[in-house]
Amino acid sequence: MHPDLPAQLTDVFVKHGIKEFRPAQHKALHAGLLEGKNVLVCTPTASGKTLIAEMAAGKAILEGKGKAVYIVPLVALASEKAKDFKKKYSGLFKVALSVGDFDSSDPHLMDYDLIICTAEKLDSLIRHHAPWLQLVKVVIIDEIHLLNDVSRGPTLEILITLLKKMLPDVQLLALSATIGNPEELAKWLDAHLVQDDWRPVPLHKGVLLQDTIEFE
Repeated sequence: MHPDLPAQLTDVFVKHGIKEFRPAQHKALHAGLLEGKNVLVCTPTASGKTLIAEMAAGKAILEGKGKAVYIVPLVALASEKAKDFKKKYSGLFKVALSVGDFDSSDPHLMDYDLIICTAEKLDSLIRHHAPWLQLVKVVIIDEIHLLNDVSRGPTLEILITLLKKMLPDVQLLALSATIGNPEELAKWLDAHLVQDDWRPVPLHKGVLLQDTIEFE
């Protein structure tokens, strides 16, 4: 494990069977993940992007630097993340789910350390001047390639712009498996770009025709 990780975080990882980091995780660490640097991670599905987010958020929270916000595109995904993180980090820090009710600043979130929400919900919280937002140190943007999405893209772009203006010292961590212009996006985010093609299971491409698959 990395020497800059809080011991409590390392213990949780080991407890869950994580004995060594994957290639993308090593690259993120070398890019300054634990030093508060902005990082854009573009690696295949199941390559370990979520753990990269957990390292950044966990370090900020456990070292008393501030809260972390984890932005996901769908309510169902937010609920799943919240359930997993609450179970994994029970007793270490407090995890909250904030979705729906776009007419509230959710003041109770002041008592939580890691807040999981959708972009639309966070946009609403900003517009309602939620006071606890000034305590946010790390913002994780999952599926950032949705910036190109016709319906969600504009909200996400404005949200990131607002966050950079409101919280000049915030650490931005953006995650995606598919980005067409990663260098350009990294420059806009003022982030170090982490790219890797390692995946836990080999991917083979082929064509199915009349119950027969011909692989490339």
